[in-house]
Amino acid sequence: MNDILLVPIAVIYLLTVVTLFVYGLNFFHLAWSAHLNRSELQPAAPAPLSRLPPVTVQLPIFNERYVARRLIEAAAALDYPPSLLEIQVLDDSTDDTVSIAKETVERLRGAGIDIKHLHRTDRRGFKAGALAEGLKTARGEFLLILDADFVPAPDFLKRILPRFDNDRVAFVQARWGHLNRDYSLLTFLQSLSIDAHFAVEQLARSRLGYWFNFNGTAGVWRKSAIEDAGGWRAETLTEDLDLSYRAFLRGWEARYAGDIVVPAELPVSMTAFRRQQHRWARGSLECALRYVPEVWRMDVPLPRRIEATLHLTGYCVHLFLFALSMLYPFVLLLSVRYPALLSLFGIAALFNFTAFAPTTFFMVAQHSLGGKWLKALPAVLFTSVFGAGMMINTLRAALQIGLGKKAAFERTPKYGITQRGQGWKRGHYHVRVDAIVLLELCMALVNSYTAILALRLGNPLIGIYAAIFALGLFFVSGFTVLQSLTIRSSSTP
Repeated sequence: MNDILLVPIAVIYLLTVVTLFVYGLNFFHLAWSAHLNRSELQPAAPAPLSRLPPVTVQLPIFNERYVARRLIEAAAALDYPPSLLEIQVLDDSTDDTVSIAKETVERLRGAGIDIKHLHRTDRRGFKAGALAEGLKTARGEFLLILDADFVPAPDFLKRILPRFDNDRVAFVQARWGHLNRDYSLLTFLQSLSIDAHFAVEQLARSRLGYWFNFNGTAGVWRKSAIEDAGGWRAETLTEDLDLSYRAFLRGWEARYAGDIVVPAELPVSMTAFRRQQHRWARGSLECALRYVPEVWRMDVPLPRRIEATLHLTGYCVHLFLFALSMLYPFVLLLSVRYPALLSLFGIAALFNFTAFAPTTFFMVAQHSLGGKWLKALPAVLFTSVFGAGMMINTLRAALQIGLGKKAAFERTPKYGITQRGQGWKRGHYHVRVDAIVLLELCMALVNSYTAILALRLGNPLIGIYAAIFALGLFFVSGFTVLQSLTIRSSSTP
């Protein structure tokens, strides 16, 4: 290896490890705060409302033939005075979802419910465009937004509206639950990750006074806050995160209602899950580019600036993990050629213990939610491996932004799956496998080689980390291919 590579590789490696260390420490910080405030996740009696404000329920849907009726009927079942409740079905569908939604709306309207079916044919602005269009005629002071896969309890509005405890609260976010947590290994792993986000990250950020985001659904916005922040925009793929930060930058506040749970259907398709994660990663990185500079120009406390930066750039962890996977072989070879560097690289490797911080996240969440957290430890550990396997998926999102490639908002298909044994592979909306799995398989092989090389050279720490990367990449790519093959065989007459 040419000596000219020594300094840049060593510097990049150390910077990468230290940056991951910072993210890891922040995970521990949030996990500790969430643990101390875990009682706020338990059901609490709603505070009385001095008055019931008018509310508009917005249901943005696009080609949701399997769940559209369930969603609309759940919205219609909300326990709220009919004269104060308006429901908008914001339908951008191009298939028979249109007729399903229209029939359901007409039937409910005949029962005396104020409900409208607003069908667009151009889908301009995607979900953000549909919400913006509905906002023009919404008569509610507050707006409840529900994606197609969510099923709120009838008392949802009466429980969440009291959380608007002052006129500067822009939105209140409820916690996501799961309709099909135990359907498969994929849905179970997703549930652990989502539980960690809502029972740890959202709770801790809220309690510590940091900014956190509206999650796109299962939450209520104050209409005037949306308008003051500039309305819904489709300039990023995460219109919810985008609007949240624009509201914060305008001086609005938010509340998190971790004790109010809205169950939702988890993706059962690996390709659909990958699409969802790609959209979230790209949208988050787009928002980071837009708003991190603005956050640092704001006159806000330093801890809030730091946390907002870590929040917006959270998906960069995958990019740094990818960088590590590429650097490890060079680090190993440099350690052989320059034995004096072995101690330096060894010290840096010790910083990598925070790679297990997500595991702490997941465990605290399960403990706080009253689950059998110790029994779930193997699955929790594997969830960390699973997350590492998504690094190439996130890398593609970052590269698309860097190359200026435009992206459409692609929804995550749902199939109305709530119980074990329900079939979906003969249904519609399947997402095709793309060539990225080949790169994931190649990177899995590279990391496997790195792990073997590390063990041969007496560096077990790098060997362990490389093995984790390899296992995650093999699982993500392999599961994707195998599931797609079974779908294809199921569709064959």
